[in-house]
Amino acid sequence: MSWRAIPMKFPGTCIVCKKKVEVNEVALWAKGLGIKHQACAQVKELKCVVCEGPAGCPHCEFADDCDLNRVSQLCICKKCNDDKEAFSLYQKAVSKRFPMLQSN
Repeated sequence: MSWRAIPMKFPGTCIVCKKKVEVNEVALWAKGLGIKHQACAQVKELKCVVCEGPAGCPHCEFADDCDLNRVSQLCICKKCNDDKEAFSLYQKAVSKRFPMLQSN
């Protein structure tokens, strides 16, 4: 799936920084993924979904195989991953970010 630069006909929200993308602003769009600012496409390191700090991409064991433009934005940093409650913290952070995923 490739990202295409398009002028926005409607306002939207960037999937990377969560800030507004204005009408007539040129943004990157991919079917099924959403939109992002052109500057946000230059991200070289993901944020940890739990603490929102750097995920540690340069030191990640998957760094050689990872394409930051295509992977999930739901990575976790080593510090949060090493926490004894890592899975629970991760679940809470993801459900907070995506409330529609919460099960009753």
